[in-house]
Amino acid sequence: MTAGYFGLFFAALGGATLLPLQSEALLVALLVDGRHWLWALLAVATLGNVLGSLVNWWLGRRLERFHDRRWFPLSETQLERAKRHYQRYGHWSLLLSWLPIIGDPLTLIAGVMGEPLRRFLLIVSLAKAARYAVVALLTLGWIG
Repeated sequence: MTAGYFGLFFAALGGATLLPLQSEALLVALLVDGRHWLWALLAVATLGNVLGSLVNWWLGRRLERFHDRRWFPLSETQLERAKRHYQRYGHWSLLLSWLPIIGDPLTLIAGVMGEPLRRFLLIVSLAKAARYAVVALLTLGWIG
């Protein structure tokens, strides 16, 4: 049973980074299995996913200084566009950090933009927890 929690934690952590992992499917499987506590699953998934986003934020804080290097993953134009979007929508855009495709890069850009850690953690934690709660409610409603 403990392996399920550990597996969910690492899937959620990896899924919040730029790695192509999906923690929602594992959460659903563990909920359907019925041997795990709902609140523990939600807490573990949220913690792992927030820590993964924190890795992105930290990388953003460290990587931006290398933007002029050939190996940097974004062109100057892409980086400037991302900065403009973040400046336009601000820290509230982090409420979208749970979304596939745009959520992970958004947390990276927040680091590049110097988003304060406390505010970053608060907004991202709310977004990630809400996503897992919705997945759990839909799953439990489906299985009755």
